[in-house]
Amino acid sequence: MKSYTVAFAGNPNTGKSTLFNLLTGMRQHTGNWAGKTVITAEGTFTHNGKEYRAVDLPGTYSLYSNSADEEAARDYIIFEKPDVTLVVLDATSLERNLNLALQVLEITGRTVICINLMDEARRLGIDIDLKAMSKRLGVPVIAISARNRTGIKELLDQVERVADGTFAAEPLRIPYSEEIERGIAELLPLVEQSLGADYPARWIALRLLDGDESLLASLRRESLGIKSTISKEVSGHGATACH
Repeated sequence: MKSYTVAFAGNPNTGKSTLFNLLTGMRQHTGNWAGKTVITAEGTFTHNGKEYRAVDLPGTYSLYSNSADEEAARDYIIFEKPDVTLVVLDATSLERNLNLALQVLEITGRTVICINLMDEARRLGIDIDLKAMSKRLGVPVIAISARNRTGIKELLDQVERVADGTFAAEPLRIPYSEEIERGIAELLPLVEQSLGADYPARWIALRLLDGDESLLASLRRESLGIKSTISKEVSGHGATACH
């Protein structure tokens, strides 16, 4: 049986873990991320004859290094490279939740956006144009209600399309100021030379420009051969507020 890995990401209180539990049921176990006190949950589910390993990432508001939760979620997406990152959003708080979704899209296009709590949104008179969102973000966007178990098949169909490569993503690329884009352009060849093509070089360059020492530490721990030239180049730019 073909097997894929799906990482569940989302802000706290979006129903991410409710969806995770709905899909995995009793086929799950918990533990801790390596070197951290942050709890992780893993499980399995099947869809259309394919098996999926589900990883419930810590609930976070961003993928920056402001907490152990954020570092654990960030490092999993970058280094473990799941086949699909499923970003769960609260339909009643899209503006706040989309911040995390955009950060994930900067790292990987193998993403499905899941808008949960649609029952609550409808009760509040909120209407969401899913096709427009999908076109703008460049990845599938599906509306569900995990607690009412609606939209789940449609969601899993899109997860399957991204996992097996049927869907060709064109994720939104966020433009920054001229100064930041210039810094990214200067760092990009160094990052690509050190890491190769398997890692999100633009996003890593962006975080290094922002002085993200935690990311550098994680890269070193992964033994990716980060060259001293990158650190020197970053220090030459100084920490730039990218976000």
